[in-house]
Amino acid sequence: MPLTRTPLLSETVRKLVARGAYVNAFNILNRLHPADIAGILADLPEHLRREAFKTLHQRNLTLAGAALSELGPERGASILSEMSSQEISELLQELDPDDAAPFVSRLPLELQEAILGAMRTKEASEVEDLLQYPEETAGRIMSPKVFSLNEETTVGEAIHKLQDAGDLEMVFYIYVVDDRGKLSGVLSLRQLLLKRPETRLKDIMETDVIRVTADTDQEEVAQLVASYNLLAVPVVDQQNNLVGVITVDDVIDVIKHEATEDIFRLAGLDTDERVFNTPRTSVWKRFPWLVVNLATASVSTLILLLFRGTVERAAIAVAFVPAIANQAGVTGTQTSTIVVRALALGETYGSLPRLIAREWAVGAVSGTIVGSLLAIAAYLIEGNVTLSLILLLALAGASSVAAPVGTLVPLVLRLLRADPAHASNIFVTMITDGTSYLLALALAALVVTSIS
Repeated sequence: MPLTRTPLLSETVRKLVARGAYVNAFNILNRLHPADIAGILADLPEHLRREAFKTLHQRNLTLAGAALSELGPERGASILSEMSSQEISELLQELDPDDAAPFVSRLPLELQEAILGAMRTKEASEVEDLLQYPEETAGRIMSPKVFSLNEETTVGEAIHKLQDAGDLEMVFYIYVVDDRGKLSGVLSLRQLLLKRPETRLKDIMETDVIRVTADTDQEEVAQLVASYNLLAVPVVDQQNNLVGVITVDDVIDVIKHEATEDIFRLAGLDTDERVFNTPRTSVWKRFPWLVVNLATASVSTLILLLFRGTVERAAIAVAFVPAIANQAGVTGTQTSTIVVRALALGETYGSLPRLIAREWAVGAVSGTIVGSLLAIAAYLIEGNVTLSLILLLALAGASSVAAPVGTLVPLVLRLLRADPAHASNIFVTMITDGTSYLLALALAALVVTSIS
């Protein structure tokens, strides 16, 4: 039974590599599943990760290739950059073209050309073909090794050809093409096995094939596979020629990638940010959005300066404003997160006015309830009914604005052809904070003599 990665095992490998006991480290890694090896490599500091992978590469090329594929191009590209083009080409030839292409694309252009030149002609050609498609499209993640048969093929012939097939992507379906190579139908392996050997494929195939074109966004592909419970989806060009297939394991990777991307963008982070980045790299990647956040946060400061007189005469009211702003910010963020998720999954939200009205009602009711709690707390502290009323009205009003704002910001970004997840929360927070400060201070200014 193979070993399973544990924190103790990861620490053992780290110590062995750090001491230069490479053979001992290899003996452990060689007994692990490639996914577990990738997990251990990911836990190592970058310089030790390179040494550990070098050891694996020198002693078991096939296992090294599988582990590299599981490690992913983000970490794997930095390992490859320290290797020669000949070593990289030998390693990438162990991978399927759709797995090798992302690694090649992350390397410098000159190194890419050297790698492809050193690879076997067939493998290099397949990788080059995939690199012609834009990133995050169906063409970039598909496997060109798709199993297809002519529609005149009989069931008996199809079974024999399937048995004789060599290195292919997982065969979940049999895709049927006409004499010109155009996709005309599909059938499952179960259908194939239950029909008589002399039956022609065109007589039993399903002609309504769910397919995508090579330029389809990978997120749309994932939604399609999830919606129709598919194990694979064929990829065609603009002339309906079958050019590849995307299997469910590729879709899982896409879903993971897209979810990570959306989470990071909601926080205003670069999608390449990771815990293993150096401090310098992290600072450089986070700095732009921190500056944007500083600019948006300055709106609240300007409002405070505008109501400077009120701040000086009603300091107790101002002390409660951050609580109001925080509550409104949470309300807006909750709404924007729900809307971003709906947009990412392609869910329909019906009438826009109805959606805004719904979110306004949610914000108003929740704001009134929480505002009442804040008003009661303020009265117990200060014993001032006017102050409590101001806080209640300000929080209810700010929450009533925050929910529709949280709905509209992602939709406006989508209308502008921008990613709805890209820092929606920063803009939502700017508006909700500004509204909270404005409402609270404006109300306080009207009755400042009563609460000072």
